[in-house]
Amino acid sequence: MPPVKIAILDDYQRVAWGLADWSRLPAGGELTVFDRPLAEEERVAALQPFEVLVIMRERTPFPAALLERLPNLRLLVTTGGRNSAIDLEACRARGITVCGTGNVGAPTAELAWGLILALVKRIPTEERALRAGAWQTGLTEGLAGKRLGLVGLGKLGTQVARVGQAFGMEVVAWSQNLTAERAAEVGVRRVEKQELFATSDVVSLHLVLGERTRGIVGAGELNAMKPTAWFVNTSRAGLVDEPALLTVLRERRIAGAGLDVFPIEPLPAHHPLLTLPNVVLTPHLGYVTRENYAVFYRDALEDILAWRAGTPVRLLT
Repeated sequence: MPPVKIAILDDYQRVAWGLADWSRLPAGGELTVFDRPLAEEERVAALQPFEVLVIMRERTPFPAALLERLPNLRLLVTTGGRNSAIDLEACRARGITVCGTGNVGAPTAELAWGLILALVKRIPTEERALRAGAWQTGLTEGLAGKRLGLVGLGKLGTQVARVGQAFGMEVVAWSQNLTAERAAEVGVRRVEKQELFATSDVVSLHLVLGERTRGIVGAGELNAMKPTAWFVNTSRAGLVDEPALLTVLRERRIAGAGLDVFPIEPLPAHHPLLTLPNVVLTPHLGYVTRENYAVFYRDALEDILAWRAGTPVRLLT
C-alpha cells in the first residue's frame, strides 16, 4: 500500500511523540504534529494534505462544512470513546472511517475535588496572598455535615459522591433519568433539581452534553443557590447558561465557582471570567493525565495500523 500522510492535532503539551511507538507506522509515511490550536480560517489549508487525522477529544471541531473541504481525509481518529464535535453523518456520507480510543480511570472526578477543595479551603487566594507577604487573610470552611449536590450520578458522579461521603458530607443527586433506587445503591438521596440547587453547599455537574441537557442549568437554578454555596463544572460548558453564571458570580449571589470547561477553548484572553476574584479556573484539565494520554496515543496508533490492514477497530461510524 502507498504511504499515507498523518497529522496529530492539538498536542498542546508536545507529548505525542513520546507516548506511542510511531516507528511502527509503515515506512515512507509522513507524521506531522500540530502543537497549537488551528484557527478556523487556517484549518482547511493546514489539513488538506492529510489522509489520516488524530484529534484530541473536542479541541478542534469537524463539522460537515470542514469535512467537505478535506478531500484526502480517509481516517479520523478521536481520543476517547465519543466526540460530539465530529459530524458522524457527514463522515459516513463521505466514506471517512472514524475510530475512538480507550481511556484510564476517571481523572475528571479527581479534578472536580481539586476545584472543590481549592474553593472551600481558599487555596489559590491564600497562596497568592502568602507570596505577597500576607498571612491568613480569611477563614476557610469544613466539609463535614455540608450538603453536596450532584447533577448526574453516572460513573464520575458516583466517584465524586464517594469522596464527599468520606469527608462526612450528605450527598444528594438529580438527573432526568436518575431513580431513587439507583441513588440509594451508592448511599445518595435523589431530590428534585430545584431542591438540589436551593439546599446544597456545593453543586457539581456530571452530565454528558446533548440535546436534552444543553442549558440544563439556567438562571432559575443558579439564583436558587445559597449565597454561601459553590458551583463546580468539570463536564461541559454547554450545560450552563453562561450569562446567568457570570451574573450570579459578579453580583456575589453565590460564593464562587470552579470551572474546567468553557464555551470557547482555549479561553480567550479577554474573557470576563478571568477578571472575577471568586472563581478558580483550570484549562480543561479533567482528562489531561499522563496515564490517559498514554492510552489515547497507543490506541490511536493501533487504530491507524488496523485501518491500514483493512480491519478497523473501535469504530464510531
